[in-house]
Amino acid sequence: MKSLRLARLVRATRPQPAPICQSCPSRLLLRSYISTRPRFAEVQSGPIISQSNRAEITLRRFWKSAHVAEEADGTFRIKLDHRDLKAPSGKILVLPKGKRLFATLIAAEWDNQAEAMKPTSLALTSLAFRAIDGFNDPASRCKVVDKLMQYLETDTILYHDDGTGAPTLESMQRHHWDPLLQWVTESFGIELSLATGFSPAKQSPPVLERLRQEIDKMDHWQLAAFERATYASKSFIIGLALCSGRLTADQASDASHVEVRSQIERWGEVEDSHDVDYQDIRKMLGSVAISLIE
Repeated sequence: MKSLRLARLVRATRPQPAPICQSCPSRLLLRSYISTRPRFAEVQSGPIISQSNRAEITLRRFWKSAHVAEEADGTFRIKLDHRDLKAPSGKILVLPKGKRLFATLIAAEWDNQAEAMKPTSLALTSLAFRAIDGFNDPASRCKVVDKLMQYLETDTILYHDDGTGAPTLESMQRHHWDPLLQWVTESFGIELSLATGFSPAKQSPPVLERLRQEIDKMDHWQLAAFERATYASKSFIIGLALCSGRLTADQASDASHVEVRSQIERWGEVEDSHDVDYQDIRKMLGSVAISLIE
């Protein structure tokens, strides 16, 4: 208590600073500066605001209808009311001749959006955006191809059961995977090495070079489709077979689901997990198949 009283006494007897005069020149000058200095709008960093990323930011529908507009040169644009649909980069989405079905279904994705958007329902749109935004220069394209080539080491269909697993698994692998390995040999004149034990499936330089030649021949639409097919199926070969017309989307989905299907038959299905994953794969691979229709 004694120390508290002493502190109060010190504050009470401490000299107070002189109040600032409201009419003094320095005060008036400060007020004038504050009231007249320009106020700049805050600049936001990031991508150009386009219809697509505006929708992603707000997650609200801002257009009444979506439709396809065919240009004089035979290409197609997607219109949200009177506006051109643009990719996140700001580029107008222009689909080449022959892709009327692809364009029509992209427009349908936008036309069928509810008031509260679901970006996950824009599978075709995101694939088209990847095609026009993802491979803008040779360096970007090269990086994508390098990553895709790495999938050969862990390709699903190169890891066959060694005889210790369930008979169902071995049977499924023979049914779904062996024809694909034979197709690679007949189509490209190479033979893929299978994985042994826990070691990755190492391919010889000639095999890698031959498969890379196939990827290098793809245009940016085909490469975007192949990239999605490979990532969704976790298989370079299944992705290549789908994009080459060797497999349908359903066949590719089944081939990529062999190990999970074997586990389901042995242990049962986990509801809202196994079935949802399979339908997601089918949706992704289905979007690939649609994008390649000419």
